[in-house]
Amino acid sequence: MPDHGHPPRFGVFLTPAAEDHRETVRLARLADGLGLDLIGVQDHPYQPAFLDTWTLLTHLAARTERAVLFPHVANLPLRPPAVLARSAATLDILSGGRTELGIGAGAFWDAIAALGGPRRTPGEAVEALEEAIGVIRALWTPGPAAELPGRHYRLDGARPGPFPVHPIGIWIGSYKKRMLELTGRLGDGWLPSAAYAPPGELAAMSRTVDDAARAAGRDPGAIRRIYTVGGRFSRIPSDRFLDGPPEQWARELTELALGHGFSGFVLAPSAAGTERELRTFAEEVAPLVREAIAAARAGAVAGDAPAAAVPPTPAEPGSIDLYSADPLGEATRPRAPAQPPGPALGDTGARLTRIHDGLRDEMRQITEAVAQVAAGQRDAASARSMINSLTLRQNYWTLGVFCTAYSRTLTQHHTIEDRYMFPELRARQASLGPVVERLEHEHEIIAEALAGLDAALVALVQDDGRIGEVRDLTAVLERILLSHLGYEEEELVEPLDRLGIDV
Repeated sequence: MPDHGHPPRFGVFLTPAAEDHRETVRLARLADGLGLDLIGVQDHPYQPAFLDTWTLLTHLAARTERAVLFPHVANLPLRPPAVLARSAATLDILSGGRTELGIGAGAFWDAIAALGGPRRTPGEAVEALEEAIGVIRALWTPGPAAELPGRHYRLDGARPGPFPVHPIGIWIGSYKKRMLELTGRLGDGWLPSAAYAPPGELAAMSRTVDDAARAAGRDPGAIRRIYTVGGRFSRIPSDRFLDGPPEQWARELTELALGHGFSGFVLAPSAAGTERELRTFAEEVAPLVREAIAAARAGAVAGDAPAAAVPPTPAEPGSIDLYSADPLGEATRPRAPAQPPGPALGDTGARLTRIHDGLRDEMRQITEAVAQVAAGQRDAASARSMINSLTLRQNYWTLGVFCTAYSRTLTQHHTIEDRYMFPELRARQASLGPVVERLEHEHEIIAEALAGLDAALVALVQDDGRIGEVRDLTAVLERILLSHLGYEEEELVEPLDRLGIDV
């Protein structure tokens, strides 16, 4: 799935809890002040513990200045489309063009029926939504009185208006085949959530949307894709989606943007630490993603390889002979003086070793895959099965992109060490200074090896005769990486645990 070129947008997904209404308003204003682009509010009219979504959106329009407001998503069975059209147009006028319309076919049918709403079959719900979109667009279009037949919704001479001050997008919350096809035929946007559409399922769902758009004579790139996500921020990266430092979030969201055409990401904060998560998302993740997307698009225009979300920073090109017998200078590595034994105050050393073990295992699998391709024992189709099983695949299956994903993960790990762990070690035990300095230097050497492998992989796409170079550079990377990880564990596991340093 290509990058569709839309400007990236970031936002927040709010729950309109009546009891915490002041906090909901505060978070919306905070999101607006932090420069987030979108504020989505759940719409469950049958939920007595919730505020009415349209009333709340109108209130938020008066308390914010720049963010776009939208129901996420409007409950069609309890909101007649003719009234919904006029409500959305009114909010767009009052907010100065800051309204979009998220809409869904409906769910929780018992609760809907309890309020006197219709109880629809899945097929009827899709049919009703299609009719509703026609009604809404007819009332937003200047012209004569509208006549639209329909089984669920119709217009019998309704006069259009009021008219939005900008073309309001109809963003559809959809997951199953018929709804995805409806999104492709009629939607201006697609609003999936990671809770119901995990990253591994997005490619197939996107294809359904795109195929339906093409069949209807539409450009799939015209459909804006906004993904609602949640996760956990921590200093230690993991192989779980959006569970790690901001750099990991940025890498994973950038890959969804460039690989699956998503241009919007809306954060559903957890109940605990909501403000901290919102600030981290707005101030750290969003700028990294915007920068990476801009760099990738600039590279694509120039004919270069896409830029990584967290690019490596190698030493001066050509300054290190990676093919020498000892590029790391292992014989001259400093060693920290032994310290008096003491009780362990933490387990960071053990966690560091586990992360290193994961990197070792992935490196071994990359080496095996390269060797099999070089020997003609594995083609792209068979390689796909193996690569899809790896924890670091991030839904990429070609050899080159998989290796690039590994490169980003390794670079991210080193970045966290350089920013957090190493300064803390220096501050807590001065005698570790020479060891830390050497480890930082080795990070530069590994970064240069990664950059060389990345360049060789790019060349391999055009010339399969370059597989020998890829194989040699993979061997170099494996040799120096395993040596580096072993040295780091020998020198740092004990002080990390003894000093109780938590990163």
